[in-house]
Amino acid sequence: MLLNRSIGELRRLMRNLIWRKPVVTAAWISLALSGMVWSSTVSATEQRVPLRVAIHVHSTASTGTVSLEALAARAEQQGLDAIVLSDNFSLEYEYGLQPLPGLLKKAVSFPSVLSYGIERYLDEIKTVQARHPQLVIVPGVEVAPYYYWTGSLWRGDLTMHDAQRNLLVLGLTTAEGYRALPARGNPASFTVDGASLANIAPLLLVVPALFLWKPRRQLVEGWREPIGAARRTVAACCLVLAVATLVNAWPLGTPPFSSYEPQGYRPYQAVLDAANQRGAVVLWSMTEARDLQSHAFGPLGTVTVRTDAHPEALALTSGYAGFGGLYQDTRMVTAAGGLWDQVIQAHRGTAQSAVPTMIGEIAFHGLADKGKDLDRVVTTVFAKERSVGGVLEAIRSGHAYAVAEGDHRVMLTLDEFSLGCDCDQATVGIGERVALPSGSHAVAAVRLSARDGKPHPVTVRVIRSGEIIGVTTAETPVAYHVADTQPVPDGGAYYRLEVVGQSGELLTNPVYVDVQTKERG
Repeated sequence: MLLNRSIGELRRLMRNLIWRKPVVTAAWISLALSGMVWSSTVSATEQRVPLRVAIHVHSTASTGTVSLEALAARAEQQGLDAIVLSDNFSLEYEYGLQPLPGLLKKAVSFPSVLSYGIERYLDEIKTVQARHPQLVIVPGVEVAPYYYWTGSLWRGDLTMHDAQRNLLVLGLTTAEGYRALPARGNPASFTVDGASLANIAPLLLVVPALFLWKPRRQLVEGWREPIGAARRTVAACCLVLAVATLVNAWPLGTPPFSSYEPQGYRPYQAVLDAANQRGAVVLWSMTEARDLQSHAFGPLGTVTVRTDAHPEALALTSGYAGFGGLYQDTRMVTAAGGLWDQVIQAHRGTAQSAVPTMIGEIAFHGLADKGKDLDRVVTTVFAKERSVGGVLEAIRSGHAYAVAEGDHRVMLTLDEFSLGCDCDQATVGIGERVALPSGSHAVAAVRLSARDGKPHPVTVRVIRSGEIIGVTTAETPVAYHVADTQPVPDGGAYYRLEVVGQSGELLTNPVYVDVQTKERG
């Protein structure tokens, strides 16, 4: 325990030194931490700070089993610099019978930020952040804005689709910002229209109730005729039925998108637009993950809950800052020449900030989940400052790489991934852009190690604009250089790194290369 405490103190000291003096070299840190080298793959002029971040973390404010205070303590114990919260925004589902689905419906809800209280959630984040100043806590929610139904209860094939098609909305700090998100379970985003007016139809039952309760004539002596027991009972039943129906129909407004017909990606684009207007960073979450479950609801029969892989979301929506490209599930989007490369190519000629960033997602709910812990999937970001804004800016600009532990609980460390050329041009790192002379050849430098300092087999691939240009299989630590055999094309190129093996997996965001113009030359 004393040794662990000493190591923890040393790590905290190193983080403080990096924060106060960001020009400390990777070699000095390597000497101090027995070979564990912070990545030095960004240009020195930027003076960016490497921060180890756990992204997509749930607390007891929604479906997590660990309190925010305990999450912060565990993150510090594991040497993390930041955690990005992604508590469920809303988990309320309902199915209604036609032609009055708003009235004749069954609703099921689970813990979420909306049920917890948005203000309470934000206040708790501020309180825990104040108690853990060395840890950056990024506020965020996981939003499934929409789901839709197919099938029928009567046929026994009722199915709810896309309840796990999620967006991570990060960085909102006001309750108004969250309430503006157009989500199926967010009453603040509901509207009043003809369908919502139908939900108040039970109020018409008040009319016969009052009629039955009112005496029919006035007696001479000034006393009203006593109301009969039967009439009183019917009137009371009308009132009870009206109240019960209204309560079941609450909230009375109409959700922004109907759950009884497919809506495509319109609901998700609406969330992206609303979140971007308020300065949030939005990420697509685990687009290749699948969900298939069956739930019995007594006399209502069995309901199937299904979410299919949806990688096409990366091509069919716009305005998202990034996506989960490394997580504990099967993935193909980030393979060389895959959809991510196609999306990057589609953004050629646009601002670099428009290119979606790849991040790692741990999807942490609690320690009871097998193979889950905060540090099993880590995104290292190179931030301009150690703050919420610094973490989000690094994600948005692509100054990040992701790494996941392998079967042997080994975590890889990227000590260097830089790009230069067969000339005297300075090298740059992940998320950076460099202009090379026309006709020159890019040269990539890779240095890789394991956090435990031991040898572990890995396969390293250097990818140029979707094409693998260099492969090597070796044991950590690895030093690898690749000179591109093709000169930099006039339209520019980008280079990224992929590392796989039993010791884990590592993916980087691109380094971008342009051709120098004559003015620059």
